[in-house]
Amino acid sequence: MELHGPEAVIKIQEDYTGIEGLCKRLKTSPTEGLSGDRNDLDKRKEIYGENLIPPKKPKTFLQLVWEALQDVTLIILELAALISLGLSFYHPPGESIGEACVVVGGGVEDEGEADAGWIEGVAILLSVVCVVLVTAFNDWSKEKQFRGLQSRIEQEQKFQVVRGSQVIQLPVSDILVGDIAQIKYGDLLPADGVLIQGNDLQIDESSLTGESDHVKKCVERDPMLLSGTHVMEGSGRMLVTAVGVNSQTGIIMTLLVAGPEEEEKKQKKGGAVKDGHQKTECSHPPIHPIATIATDGAAGINAPGSASLINGKMQDGNMESNQIKVKKQDGAAAMEMQPLKSAEGGESDEKEKKKVHSSKKEKSVLQGKLTKLAVQIGKAGLLMAAVTVIILVLYFAIDNFVLQKNPWMPECTPIYIQYFVKFFIIGVTVLVVAVPEGLPLAVTISLAYSVKKMMKDNNLVRHLDACETMGNATAICSDKTGTLTTNRMTAVQFYIGDKHYKEIPDPGVLPPKSLDILVNSISINSAYTSKILPPDKEGGLPKQVGNKTECGLLGLVLDLKRDYQPIRNQIPEDKLYKVYTFNSVRKSMSTVIKLSDGSFRMYSKGASEIVLKKCSHILNEVGEARVFRPRDKDEVVKKVIEPMACEGLRTICVAYRDFSGDPEPSWDDESNILNDLTAITVVGIEDPVRPEVPDAILKCQRAGITVRMVTGDNINTARAIAIKCGIIRPGEDFLCIDGKEFNRRIRNEKGEVEQERLDKVWPKLRVLARSSPTDKHTLVKGIIDSTATEQRQVVAVTGDGTNDGPALKKADVGFAMGIAGTDVAKEASDIILTDDNFSSIVKAVMWGRNVYDSISKFLQFQLTVNIVAVIVAFTGACITQDSPLKAVQMLWVNLIMDTFASLALATEPPTESLLMRKPYGRNKPLISSTMTKNILGHGIYQLILIFTLLFAGEKIFDIDSGRNAPLHAPPSEHYTIIFNTFVMMQLFNEINARKIHGERNVFDGIFRNPIFCTIVFGTFALQIVIVQLGGKPFSCQPLNLEKWMWCIFFGLGELVWGQVICSVPNSKLRFLRRAGQLTRKDELPEEDPNDDNDEIDHAEREMRRGQILWFRGLNRIQTQIRVVNAFRSSLYEGLEKPDSRSSIHNFMTHPEFRIEDSTPDIPLIDDTDDDSARRRKFSSQPSSPNKNNNAIDSGINLTIDTSKSAASSGPASPLHSLETSL
Repeated sequence: MELHGPEAVIKIQEDYTGIEGLCKRLKTSPTEGLSGDRNDLDKRKEIYGENLIPPKKPKTFLQLVWEALQDVTLIILELAALISLGLSFYHPPGESIGEACVVVGGGVEDEGEADAGWIEGVAILLSVVCVVLVTAFNDWSKEKQFRGLQSRIEQEQKFQVVRGSQVIQLPVSDILVGDIAQIKYGDLLPADGVLIQGNDLQIDESSLTGESDHVKKCVERDPMLLSGTHVMEGSGRMLVTAVGVNSQTGIIMTLLVAGPEEEEKKQKKGGAVKDGHQKTECSHPPIHPIATIATDGAAGINAPGSASLINGKMQDGNMESNQIKVKKQDGAAAMEMQPLKSAEGGESDEKEKKKVHSSKKEKSVLQGKLTKLAVQIGKAGLLMAAVTVIILVLYFAIDNFVLQKNPWMPECTPIYIQYFVKFFIIGVTVLVVAVPEGLPLAVTISLAYSVKKMMKDNNLVRHLDACETMGNATAICSDKTGTLTTNRMTAVQFYIGDKHYKEIPDPGVLPPKSLDILVNSISINSAYTSKILPPDKEGGLPKQVGNKTECGLLGLVLDLKRDYQPIRNQIPEDKLYKVYTFNSVRKSMSTVIKLSDGSFRMYSKGASEIVLKKCSHILNEVGEARVFRPRDKDEVVKKVIEPMACEGLRTICVAYRDFSGDPEPSWDDESNILNDLTAITVVGIEDPVRPEVPDAILKCQRAGITVRMVTGDNINTARAIAIKCGIIRPGEDFLCIDGKEFNRRIRNEKGEVEQERLDKVWPKLRVLARSSPTDKHTLVKGIIDSTATEQRQVVAVTGDGTNDGPALKKADVGFAMGIAGTDVAKEASDIILTDDNFSSIVKAVMWGRNVYDSISKFLQFQLTVNIVAVIVAFTGACITQDSPLKAVQMLWVNLIMDTFASLALATEPPTESLLMRKPYGRNKPLISSTMTKNILGHGIYQLILIFTLLFAGEKIFDIDSGRNAPLHAPPSEHYTIIFNTFVMMQLFNEINARKIHGERNVFDGIFRNPIFCTIVFGTFALQIVIVQLGGKPFSCQPLNLEKWMWCIFFGLGELVWGQVICSVPNSKLRFLRRAGQLTRKDELPEEDPNDDNDEIDHAEREMRRGQILWFRGLNRIQTQIRVVNAFRSSLYEGLEKPDSRSSIHNFMTHPEFRIEDSTPDIPLIDDTDDDSARRRKFSSQPSSPNKNNNAIDSGINLTIDTSKSAASSGPASPLHSLETSL
């Protein structure tokens, strides 16, 4: 496969005496394909391999445990527990000294209690083990889920192959060497092969060669086809010669896997721990970055991932900016093969290293807000923890050495240290409770759960955050054919022989000459892969295979009592002289055949107004050609085409032209060839609106989402369908225009698109007809970049053709069609609609909003617990020298509120009511005023109760006070009641947290979520076990039934109190409304876009200031999300939504939407925001040329220097994993 062009032809000729010889050697037939015999297929698998690239091994459970142990706060707790354990075995010589050492704190413990000193240390270690196991198990199950999702996505990808003379659809992984594959426009080649027969075939090989011009392929000059390249035009058949690891892509993939691992070994040998944060940063590498593409990979190809840890940071195999572009699609993974510099570790330059590991990825809006919030909470927690420890130590020192005037005795040192360790453990516990590790876990669980459920709703999510972005969508630009309509075309009217038939007539009334030419024209001038098969079920509709418009025309042939198959058998595909395939520029398809007398005939079909313009003759009522004058054309347009279009029919004109054989015409001179035609007929094809679409569009409009139709069809057809769907309603103020008018309105005299002009058009635009892919991209980009509205628009786009790629990529969420979509469209998308149905998009919106709500529910719950636990531990420690909630108890509370609650609250199913409100928008604070009210209200209730119990509990229950207990005192009933009441209040508050919009009925739909019920009851049962049997390790004294009842009663008070809080109007609470809001300042770190600065996200910037070095414990947060990496490392070239061109004109020259390596610095996310008021305020900041703010911009400016970033600066980074480093 190394040879190309004429050299390859010569090589095949020399070694195999041509392609026929090659087929013989591979024991296959160029027309009939492989026999399909089981033994033969198995033997081929054995000899030539399967079309799979073996997956990288998943992380084992032990590896995940090890990674969970890297959490800094846990490490500190472990150390403190070990010190405490060691000291508990130390007994100072002589009893009297021990007593003399410490006089503070109500006497010294007796013998038995001193022996039990080790219990606390062991208990802390055990609870750390428990936290670690739970975390590791969560990660493991998520990883398993994503792998399942992966293989499901990969099985979706099918390819047409000829076996035993039958054309069948095979999963890409089943393609074998010797298969004859049928390739067509929009395919991504699944294996390497040699072209046997081709029509006008053009391939985009830029993914392998970096060469952006399309390569023309033909049997005589250049028959070599490589896996992973795109078919941009034409069709043909190829003989598969290499699959899986032996194909061009497979070879590169194998290199890629080897590269980073070598690097890792080298790193280990050199002991390169250059980065001080080795431990903390060790977040998961993406599991198998390439494979995860999910889109269209072959079954089970969880292709090898390549991720190595360099200096403990991630190097995602996003090798250098000369994008090794991995497109694992069709099972084969093609890559953009350019120097494998950093992959082989060749560049040891420090700067390169730095680039490699600080490749920060774009974050979704939600993650941006959460990162910021987590950092804020973590800082507060750190501060409280430090102050707690300092106060405890000072209080102890002053009380002992100043007030009691005790001398410091050397033999007492261990006892003093024991006290200090105890204080330190209390401080660390406060921090553990304060740091919300559950936040990212909740996001991940919620997204993973949603993605799994969305599969059932026909949404195959390829990039996790697309699911959440969909919840914020404000506009949907939808295709018409197949999405809003059923994509089942039927010819219902036609105009032939100067007569307009409103229904298909009996063939006897038509002129026989015209009928023959019409039948021949339709049969020959359509892809031979389009055909009509008998129905699957008795009495069903015939099955349409291939291009649906062609099927509509073939259906017309059958309705006229003729058959197309005998004509095709007479003129097989390889006898076609020349084919001009359909593309978005021509809007027509033409096929030339050589007649028996040596002359040529060309059949043409296409969009009626375009083909009619090229006609100079038309067949009359007897089937003779007569002159077709301009005024006749106008009449046909007015009397035939427009009435058809107004009924919502798609109009197709069929024509032909004869050429003399001597001299042979110059077939490359398209403008002359496709002219001077003779019109045969104009056919009106109906594509009915899907029955569920009008209802779905109504739901969207209620939910505050504007639906726009962007179609290549005639303006009248488009308008008729838009009215049927409910996109436009009589009496509304809206625009329906075609591409020409659209361009006239938005471009200035120089022909450049102006945002101001676009802003006048798009708000009212509802239908854009006869639009080109460029128009679609311009519209999407214009809406996204617009600052005309208060909230920046979040745009979803649907597409199915190769030419929709740019718009799908540009959109905040791109939906590709699973059935009608080409591989290229699927690869550019974020979500694949497996049933091509618009109503599935509405489900995606519902799930997206549900993710946002789930996170808010969890936040509301988590923050209440955080605030209460931290304040109780802090004030308790300051007043009584001991935290009322012990370290082990705090860890248990942390487990309930972090891990369990995130599971319970993140898995709430969505309800229709989610669609009854407007989108949240990008700038809405994460914590709404209602949530703030709930958090503060419940916090106050819990604090009042706990402090009442702490300082007056012994009087209320008539028990001994637990305050000022000595060092190893046995657990007291007093403190057990406080702990138990605290947990009960959290349990009942978890039920309150289910509602975040101020609803009164918190039990509404609670039984629809079995996970929630299980977790609440499970936690309650465990709490009973801990209190009654926990004893010394949990510092619990068993309680009798009466005290239990009191604890539960205090807990139930939460539900009543919740109703009281609901009654307080929000208007009274103007303060504290901006928590977690992305402010303009965060969105734009003040750096020059072309600066050499690495991209550092918010949390990282805070850390760099050295304020909270070990706050990197939040690294656990990274760990939680790292599984997502696996999923997101997309094939998808590039950062999630690259702004792939600085202007739309460059686009015209590159319809294949690639960025050349030579492109200068293109900011990947331009750093301007939507808020015009803020824009004025921050006018001092550098603003990028095209005022674009991307959908998932977490508010962090990601302008990366193209020439240096290893995170692939163009849209060509395949291994694009989501790294959320918090």
